Amino acid sequence: MTAPTVEAAIHELLDLAWNLVYVLLDDRGLLGEGFFVEDFTGIHSWVAEDIRHTVIHSREVAVLFLDTRPVDAIPFHHDLLGADDPATFFHLPD
Repeated sequence: MTAPTVEAAIHELLDLAWNLVYVLLDDRGLLGEGFFVEDFTGIHSWVAEDIRHTVIHSREVAVLFLDTRPVDAIPFHHDLLGADDPATFFHLPD
């Protein structure tokens, strides 16, 4: 279980863009059985070049947001958590 403030931040960001997240996951073949917003329990956020980068993840997938816009989704793996620059795991838009 996550702390209430972390859980609230995850839900707020996903609620803002759930349709776009769903399309991203579907396009990448990452939609699975029993997929729910509640499955997302981790969040990592930082600012680079005046843009807020946020990674929200479940046990199976990770979604990168730039500010509040989801831009990529990948299968989740633990190397992402300790990375110096987690954004390098994703394909960033030009």
